[in-house]
Amino acid sequence: MQPFTYESLPQRVVFGWGTLDRVAEDVERLGCRRALVLSTPEQREAAEALAVRLGPLAAGTFPGAVMHTPVEVTERAMQVVRDLGADCTVALGGGSTTGLGKAIALRTDLPQVAIPTTYAGSEATPILGETEGGKKTTRRTMKVLPEVILYDVALTLTLPPALTATSGMNAIAHAVEALYARDGNPITAAMAEQGIAALARALPRLVADPSDRDARSDALFGAWACGVCLGTVGMALHHKLCHTLGGTFDLPHAQTHTVVLPHATAYNEAAAPEAMRAVARALGVDRAPAGLHDLARSLGAPLSLRELGMPQDGLDRAADLAAANPYWNPRPVERAAIRDLLGAAWEGHRPG
Repeated sequence: MQPFTYESLPQRVVFGWGTLDRVAEDVERLGCRRALVLSTPEQREAAEALAVRLGPLAAGTFPGAVMHTPVEVTERAMQVVRDLGADCTVALGGGSTTGLGKAIALRTDLPQVAIPTTYAGSEATPILGETEGGKKTTRRTMKVLPEVILYDVALTLTLPPALTATSGMNAIAHAVEALYARDGNPITAAMAEQGIAALARALPRLVADPSDRDARSDALFGAWACGVCLGTVGMALHHKLCHTLGGTFDLPHAQTHTVVLPHATAYNEAAAPEAMRAVARALGVDRAPAGLHDLARSLGAPLSLRELGMPQDGLDRAADLAAANPYWNPRPVERAAIRDLLGAAWEGHRPG
């Protein structure tokens, strides 16, 4: 056994069916009395219903969360926090809403309750990505780690098949990178393989039958496991590419992760053989990059950046940005090779 360092995250996780009924209990457990409920505009009604459920513990709602956590949206939310005298946030939704809760916590240190309705996994990490002036930057700080996650599997039953697929592939990406992270460890590696396997089993069943309760439970557990992996180790090339494409070209978050993942994995395949064997085992395939592509294809998920609206003439700029100040990666980040990777992802080729 190689020496390693592992830091567990101080977070309360409540997982099951009907756990939303306990949201008031967890707000009170945090010592809070004026919770601001956050959501996207599309989930406004759900946020308002949650505020009713909280009763006198609800200060109000802010249904303005959007993708990539733009700083200007956070500033509008901060004004609502001040106006309502909120002493905590309750984020109901996917990664966009969780990101807004984190951005508020960064500026105020207010406690957070995260209630995920997708498989984003970001609720389990001390990582925040924010976009300003067309550039997305990330930081890691315990100030943004939600104190409580309420996983209510029932909330994912209405997640459409297309979003189920891409959200789940996004979660798998967290675990794949964790397996070859510079600060990886056997605890995170075991959880990563378990999380990938759970999602790989569940996602095809959910695309076929979105009401499959056992598969919904497996997928949400897998998303949490993969999120924990991302939260306990560093990020590498895959996340750098996705942050660049999302922040600069405003590509959809989960779909971009879905498209890029097989190609970033292929880029690192020779440099991280043990990680690739673990991914392949979890997927039940011979080669990890091709297996990830085939899983996405079987789910009917997008396979190319072209499908997501990425302009072909933006690939050179994306390569320049990704090669500048790169995250640590097991294979050196070379601009020409990154441009080839992006070209393959734009076309949607199957790796290998």
